[in-house]
Amino acid sequence: MSLKEYYSGKKVWITGASSGIGAALSRKLVEAGAEVLLSARNEEKLKEVAQSCQDPSKVHVLSLDLSQMESHSEKTKTAIELLGHIDIMVHNGGISQRSLVKDTDLEVDRRVMEIDYFGTVSLTKNLLPHFIERKTGSFAVVTSLMGIFSSPMRSGYCGAKHALHGFFDALRAEHFEDNIRVHLLCPGFIHTDISKNALTGDGNQQGSMDEATGQGLSPEKCAEKMAKAIAKNKAQTLIGRKEILGAYLHRFAPGILRRMMRKVKVT
Repeated sequence: MSLKEYYSGKKVWITGASSGIGAALSRKLVEAGAEVLLSARNEEKLKEVAQSCQDPSKVHVLSLDLSQMESHSEKTKTAIELLGHIDIMVHNGGISQRSLVKDTDLEVDRRVMEIDYFGTVSLTKNLLPHFIERKTGSFAVVTSLMGIFSSPMRSGYCGAKHALHGFFDALRAEHFEDNIRVHLLCPGFIHTDISKNALTGDGNQQGSMDEATGQGLSPEKCAEKMAKAIAKNKAQTLIGRKEILGAYLHRFAPGILRRMMRKVKVT
């Protein structure tokens, strides 16, 4: 089945859609025939992304802050009203972190967990009754390879991404009979501003591009792989170059991976 055959007429809500992977995926799905709702904090950037899509008439904008969970019930109701119904929820919003454990304020760990994990869980719980009632729906969760194995300098980020895997694996099992699908999408190094926006140990933004991130896959290539994975109903998809080998080492040779992680040069 082609992407156009699968996505034509689908209603998709995408968080973290104002830049990077989210923006690229928005353009890819509209090109494939979907009607999309773009969410992030910056409404003006969302409008720019909407205008960059092949058919802006198929794009809606709804500002959303993942950390303001008290607003998620009303935001979800508005999302359903704007689209009529929702077929696919793409959880892409989040932040990263770059600092050693010993140098990281606990409030930074809390901030990352609140946005990446609890914000995503909150939206999921608000949308889940809609999927159960319709007996169909997909949660496409953009986690990370860091949700499978961990790297130095990313302890808070790894913790939040590991938590997402645990939560959504349980949801998948609980709602199999409701025809609710879960797709865990695990990118490695993608050339976005994720490292520039990452929080350092004191809560300030790093403001610089990681070398590996700067040499990563383009957001467009990542978005294409994600769109295909959702259409093929893949439970988990690894996206990247040689860094995806870490996931296989974690499974089949964890001792080797642990030794590598002790010596790897990361920023």
